[in-house]
Amino acid sequence: MATNIDFKNLWQQQTAEKPSIEELLGRLKKFKNENLRRLLVTNILLILTSLLIGFIWYYYQPQFLSTKIGIVLVILAMVIFLFAYNKLFSSIYTLDSTQTNAEYLQSLYSLKSKQKFMQTTMLNLYFIMLFAGISLYLYEYASRMEIMYAVLTYGITFLWIAFNWFYLRPKAIRKQQGKLNGLILKFEEINQQLKEQEIS
Repeated sequence: MATNIDFKNLWQQQTAEKPSIEELLGRLKKFKNENLRRLLVTNILLILTSLLIGFIWYYYQPQFLSTKIGIVLVILAMVIFLFAYNKLFSSIYTLDSTQTNAEYLQSLYSLKSKQKFMQTTMLNLYFIMLFAGISLYLYEYASRMEIMYAVLTYGITFLWIAFNWFYLRPKAIRKQQGKLNGLILKFEEINQQLKEQEIS
């Protein structure tokens, strides 16, 4: 069947198609490398942030229970997010140049589904937990401020979270989806070409 055609064998037979195929595999490799870099940076930043928050807890010894719950929520949000994000990367890592067209497309479709889950359910959970954790954490310190400064502190914090939620998050999601959709489209085109060649 056409869906079991091995890309590599066909590409070796058709030298005229080789440059575009190599370019596509290059795009796939670039996609994997970009995601690996993003994964490493995200892991490093969130782990360092969690350690810093833990140090703040140990050093400043907050008195309110709400502050401690807030710290736990923030760290837990980061741990859950990292767990899901690292699991997503395992799907990206399995993509390699030895797969057939059917396996490529199946892997990319599966990755798209997991990416959507990550960008909606997991990211929503992360922001909700982060928002709740920061709000609880700030309460102890805001309660000691004059009302104007307390409102300003919460206001700036909420504006920062809103900026991330309404601007940076959708922008990052569109960029990630665009790259993956572009790869899927190219492999679908090649899959169609191979089917047409098989029929002819």
